[in-house]
Amino acid sequence: MLKTAFLGSTFLAASALCQQFSVTGYEGTCKTIEWTISSASQVFYPGSPEFEADISHWAKSSSQVSACSVEPGTPQDVGLILRELAKTRTPFAVKGAGHSVNQGFSSTLGVQISLKRFHDIVINEDSETVEIGAGLTWTDVYASIVPKGINVVGGRINGVGVSGLTLGGGYSWKTNQFGLTLDTVTKYELVLPSGEVTTVTEKDEDLWFGLRGGLNNYGVVTKFTLKSHKQPAIWAALINFVGDQVDGAQKAFSKFVSEPHDHKALQLGEFVYANGTLLFGISLFYDGPEPPQGLYDELLNLPSTSKSTVKGSFVDFVDGQLLPEFERGYLSSVPILHYTEPIMDTFMNETEFYGKQLSQHDPSVLVVYTIDPFESDLFTHGSPSAYPPDRTRPVFPSSIYYGWTDKSVDKHMDDAIRTSTATLERAGIQDGQDLENAAAYVNYAISGTPLEKIYGGNLQRLREIREKYDPEDLMGLAGGWKF
Repeated sequence: MLKTAFLGSTFLAASALCQQFSVTGYEGTCKTIEWTISSASQVFYPGSPEFEADISHWAKSSSQVSACSVEPGTPQDVGLILRELAKTRTPFAVKGAGHSVNQGFSSTLGVQISLKRFHDIVINEDSETVEIGAGLTWTDVYASIVPKGINVVGGRINGVGVSGLTLGGGYSWKTNQFGLTLDTVTKYELVLPSGEVTTVTEKDEDLWFGLRGGLNNYGVVTKFTLKSHKQPAIWAALINFVGDQVDGAQKAFSKFVSEPHDHKALQLGEFVYANGTLLFGISLFYDGPEPPQGLYDELLNLPSTSKSTVKGSFVDFVDGQLLPEFERGYLSSVPILHYTEPIMDTFMNETEFYGKQLSQHDPSVLVVYTIDPFESDLFTHGSPSAYPPDRTRPVFPSSIYYGWTDKSVDKHMDDAIRTSTATLERAGIQDGQDLENAAAYVNYAISGTPLEKIYGGNLQRLREIREKYDPEDLMGLAGGWKF
């Protein structure tokens, strides 16, 4: 009771102070938050290096200049912040690592919340779990726990944040073995829209369902607890094909991924156009010191331009998985059920066509079309969740990425990536694939994608859960996919 009274008196004093100095609008909200939160948290304003870091995103075109940024250091302070935002109806955004390329999803003109102070990692040997702060990147996590001989199911490339990937799904180098990242969560520390701090487990049926793929619709997650597993030394290879090597390589890759394989193995293909050149890259991963004899021989023996191998450290492997940063960037999801030769041909042709076309508008453009196959039982590792809406069949989360520097050509890039997405989906349908009912992957989906395309038949339930836990639609003031 004393704590509640103290918080209430502090809140009233802060409000009075803001009125005294005639601070209004978003700035007034910032000042009230500044006087309300504890010393574990801090508010920053434009011009400070902390503010610039808080609003910064991997693709700079995703960033917006907010009125202030706030770095909460405790879940209770997150609750105080949410209460003030609810009272003033101030737009806000919640940023983990800032890897979203959709502007306004983790950026805002109002109050930017950065979770960077939630950076603790706690290994629980007895329960074989790891507690992970919501402000970390997967690179941070791996560097901390892999040297201790354990790992979790997390992101595949350097710099991806824990929060966005986990709340949206989480395709991993370990997905064939363990499922999506959300399938390995055992507990969420959640600050509800009311400001209440709670722990969500599978006993909390509605929130458990909604948080697993439903992003930030139900509050702000400050900590995740994930199942851990032993991490052996790994083997990986990257093979690049250029020019007349590309066609044969992509056909061999299509044949390879159409067959079932050891679940410790994962393969990824990328058609890339940059600097006037079409390239096809194949990444091979095996979660063990060596792949089974003969597993990758056909792909490794193809005529190639370059070939490199990583042996030993999972951390070193992920550190080397980088997508170049650009001033501007768009990403789009292309769900595919089977990577047949006609589908692979279409991906290749779209890469070359748009690479040539878009480089006329901006010679620096990087065009990447990703082939992302998994084993057919990838969704059987977990229980029903917001994403994927259908666990009875595999859907592979292919993607398109454009990176460029010239802001004046944004419209060309936007039109091209949406048109190409539609072309690839039509090609899949013509190939006999039921893509009209195949879910787009929420973390790759471009802004404006209909929610029905992502969440399918789950959407009505997700909206009912939102109404139950956020009747005033506070989280609707934040960016992203909203129920």
